[in-house]
Amino acid sequence: MNALHPGLDLPDHARMPLGLVPLDTASPTGNLNDEHTEQSVELAARLDAAAVIDPTMVMILSTDTNNLRLLDRRLGGLAIADKMRAQISQIERAYTHVVRPGLRSSLARLLAEASSLAGWQNINTLALNDAWNHYERSKTAAAEADNPSVFAYVSGEQAYVLMELGRPAEATELLQHIRATFSDRVPARLRAWLSAAEAEAAAVLGDESTCRRALDVATRLLPDGDFDMDLPYVSLNAHHLARWRGNCLVHFGDLTVAEDLRSAIAGMDGTYNRAESVARCDLGHVLLAAGDPEAAQPHIYRAQQLATMTGTRRQRRRIDELTTAVNRALGLQASP
Repeated sequence: MNALHPGLDLPDHARMPLGLVPLDTASPTGNLNDEHTEQSVELAARLDAAAVIDPTMVMILSTDTNNLRLLDRRLGGLAIADKMRAQISQIERAYTHVVRPGLRSSLARLLAEASSLAGWQNINTLALNDAWNHYERSKTAAAEADNPSVFAYVSGEQAYVLMELGRPAEATELLQHIRATFSDRVPARLRAWLSAAEAEAAAVLGDESTCRRALDVATRLLPDGDFDMDLPYVSLNAHHLARWRGNCLVHFGDLTVAEDLRSAIAGMDGTYNRAESVARCDLGHVLLAAGDPEAAQPHIYRAQQLATMTGTRRQRRRIDELTTAVNRALGLQASP
């Protein structure tokens, strides 16, 4: 102890009331040492936990993400919301703390895919701000993964947020930019998907020539088969493109798309419930416009069932409007 100035040996918490400068000048209370130690211990523990991640664990996380993708197609996002949040949290925690570059890149790709799926679920429930934020995180992760296919896909999906916000011109411009930027860097099936998405944005905008031109490009680009192993997030084959064509051209009163929509519905395997709801809604619309409300009614009813099952809000207003129109038409026909 300092015999001449005993206060100089006091700890910081006792020095403060005496007006003495704390020994730990970084902290007026001197208590940050404990906090810094806790932070270091916590970070070390998380790095240690991430250090056990290997390619097998990455494959397991990838399989889990794909399983959630399959459940989403059948049940919709609301039914798996808790699973989805847990999956993203698990991947993000591993991605944030893994050190080995190769594994970090793989986890970045998985985070991009999982966040994109969550974004699409948010679009279907019209939680558009959440969707936008998921896509921003997804693009950042895809950029770190240096994966142009994932980056192009999630950027294309983000355009649907703009469509739902009533900004189809911006969505069309964005999709055209993505397609031009990545045309020689991504597989043909993804290029076809981007063209079909551009067609949909143009249809919402009311630009029929751009819509039809983009659909023609998608048809030319679409390869044989149902999917590509390295593009598990892209669901596009001849039946899906027929559904997309019907969904686009119904905006322009093209009644010939009824056959496209029937073909699409016939080609679905019962796992794309949300997509089938859209296709049946479109077919009901076409049949009603063609003056056949009796044929339209079962399709509208089934569309409503599937929309309820999958929890999608995007189609509910349109389905409700078509239900009212069909009932009115049948009532008028039944009147003397």
